Amino acid sequence: MDKGIYCLVFQTTGCPIQVGALGKLTFRTGWYIYVGSALGSGGLQRPMRHILLARLRDKQPKWHVDYLLTSACFSLVYVVSAITADRLECRLARELNKGAIPKFGCSDCSCTSHLLFRQADPMQEILAVFRELRLDPVIKTIINSQV
Repeated sequence: MDKGIYCLVFQTTGCPIQVGALGKLTFRTGWYIYVGSALGSGGLQRPMRHILLARLRDKQPKWHVDYLLTSACFSLVYVVSAITADRLECRLARELNKGAIPKFGCSDCSCTSHLLFRQADPMQEILAVFRELRLDPVIKTIINSQV
């Protein structure tokens, strides 16, 4: 199984959500980028787990991002991923760092955040950073968007 990194890109009309130990967070209308690692045993099947959870919303949230995936006010719009054996998710998060939601998705590292806010679709920005990191990005568009 190929390993790598990925960005989940969400759109929302804005809402408050209780996010585990982070507490109640108020999300503004716009776009959110979640940066994740797929270096574990499932490799790049991990984004598929996120896509399925966003579609089915059939499990209790375990990770911070699961709260967005199971929320009716968030839509997973697309995923950008790339094959790599290198631990680049923290570097990717730092490169995309403006609009950080403090402590989101980074309880196992020293990053400010792995969730970033944008007012407009960040696709071109994400693709540019993947290329700066010498990665070959693949885009998977999610068909049944909710927002």
